[in-house]
Amino acid sequence: MTTTAPASPYASKGTRHRRPPRSLAPHLVSAVICAGAAAVLALWWTDTSAVVGAAGRLTNAGRITGLLAGYACAVLVVLMARVPLLDHSIGTDRLARLHAAGGRWTVSLVLAHTLLVIWGYSVSAHTDVVSQTSVLVLHYPDLLKGTAGFLLLLLTGAVSARAARRRMSYETWHYLHFATYLAIFLAFGHQLSDGADFVGNRPAQLAWYALYLGAAALVVWYRFVVPVRRGLRHRLTVTAVHTEAPGVVSVHLTGERLDELGSEPGQFFRWRFLTRGLWWTANPYSLSAPARPRHLRITVKAGGAHSAALARLAPGTRVWAEGPYGSFTARRRTARQVLLLAGGVGITPLRTLFETLPGPVTLVYRARRTEDLALRAELDAIAAHRRTTVHYVVDGDTPLTAPALSRLVPGLAAHDVYLCGPPGMTETAIRALRDAGVPRRRIHHESFAF
Repeated sequence: MTTTAPASPYASKGTRHRRPPRSLAPHLVSAVICAGAAAVLALWWTDTSAVVGAAGRLTNAGRITGLLAGYACAVLVVLMARVPLLDHSIGTDRLARLHAAGGRWTVSLVLAHTLLVIWGYSVSAHTDVVSQTSVLVLHYPDLLKGTAGFLLLLLTGAVSARAARRRMSYETWHYLHFATYLAIFLAFGHQLSDGADFVGNRPAQLAWYALYLGAAALVVWYRFVVPVRRGLRHRLTVTAVHTEAPGVVSVHLTGERLDELGSEPGQFFRWRFLTRGLWWTANPYSLSAPARPRHLRITVKAGGAHSAALARLAPGTRVWAEGPYGSFTARRRTARQVLLLAGGVGITPLRTLFETLPGPVTLVYRARRTEDLALRAELDAIAAHRRTTVHYVVDGDTPLTAPALSRLVPGLAAHDVYLCGPPGMTETAIRALRDAGVPRRRIHHESFAF
């Protein structure tokens, strides 16, 4: 099913699209992280005169992995502190992937540090590892708290494993993940009390305090202070809830000075609805219409307890919105022609881009059934206004393959593609787009998967 109109005059003669400069933020962030790791290794190097024997090699390997693990903990906290500069330039999903990969490395480093230090000390003391573990935990300063932090960190790593995440709700996983902060807090004292590179080294201690206090300040400010301040300032409330498709509703909100939020089409907020059963968690949902000075709208599909409950929201319900977040915006665009490829409720951020992106834009919207095509009347109206094309594809009618997409969108390889949909559809679409000749750098997608 296709809604078409003649090519728009302004699509070819209107405002010329200029390729935006490629963001240097990901490279700068990587460079800063690597420089910090090098500084940590330099601390060990300058504080170590010689490494002698098996015990010395094991113990120093434990020192190195411990220093890197302590540094990595602070980096992980900063990556997920929701700092706008990082979020808008790198993207929420990319930061989440970096955080997840960094988490795996951190747990591995902590494990290596623990095992190597125990082994090295037991070799030096000519005792078994069990006895040496008991001596370290019970008699070294702050090591009992450090052990509790170590166990909490392992627990957090276990619940973050993909197999475990699939068996729990987003809300449960989210709150269990807060144990990471407690684990880092418990382990911090041990690093300064027992770390050979910090004992008696005041400059190193001050630098470590600055690193951790800076990371903590970013978390407190951006994850707690800013949301509360914005909630009090903008006074968001629900005005209406409308059904858009089976299991899909739009929540309309009003508030004060909403233009000060600075949201861009394609971005999302984390929404906290201050009503029974919903106030304790903030879930991410994209705006499904461009923000207005006194009006915001999200469109949500029931996929869990939180999203299903939004259909029952009463007008007047107070709302706190954290954000805007994400880099799924016009800033990613690099080509003159754009394809928006949506699957299911993934239409929500693409609907805003369909209305606002300048130049030639084509929308392909896939759904399981015709009745699942949410916001269709609005999309048709936008297509008519822009004099462009919308292709509605119901599963089974057209496969998601390179030839099929190329038939729908002539010259596909020269397009930028904004992609949003369920994980399985997204993976299939990326393969099809790559097979059709679309460079990976021109395929833009952002996921809320946890």
